[in-house]
Amino acid sequence: MTTAPGHDGRSMRERMLAGELYLADDPELGELSSRALDLVAAYNATSVRQASLRRDLLAELLGSVGEDTEIRPPLRVDYGRHLSIGARCFANFGLVALDVAPITIGDDVQIGPNVQLLTPTHPVAAEPRRQKWEAARPIVIGDNVWLGGGAIVLAGVTIGANTVVGAGAVVTRDLPADVVAVGNPARAVRRLDEPR
Repeated sequence: MTTAPGHDGRSMRERMLAGELYLADDPELGELSSRALDLVAAYNATSVRQASLRRDLLAELLGSVGEDTEIRPPLRVDYGRHLSIGARCFANFGLVALDVAPITIGDDVQIGPNVQLLTPTHPVAAEPRRQKWEAARPIVIGDNVWLGGGAIVLAGVTIGANTVVGAGAVVTRDLPADVVAVGNPARAVRRLDEPR
């Protein structure tokens, strides 16, 4: 078990989950990642006709997965166990969910193809980056959100319920509930209750 400078006794996994700087090449984290990548490879190799096997693999891989949720392969995760997805969700082909910190997805969420949910962060200063330190911040996606194809949600972002994020948008800051947001960086362009 690797400990950080200062010898505070915590493992790199404990530091990672606390949102603090940690080293990803730690053996414990490497084993957890390898386990996830093995499960992802098995999941991505399934056929559409293997719904029961897909469900079993997702249940083993993810922190939680709600009823009637479908994730079309290919799926990519770092650990899987830090990703929780609610009921009746649909994720189209190519979801990347880098769950170094928790990713929480509510119920009835629609995720377009090639969406990226990216919790990892890296120091801006060059020397800590050179030493391979990194960190992560959680992502929360509220109920009934629609993330358009190719949208990117960055570390630390919360998206409120019912919000629609346009295709290709890059979400760098929290979005409130009940808005349509587009662009890079994404910004709310109207409320859902406003006429078009």
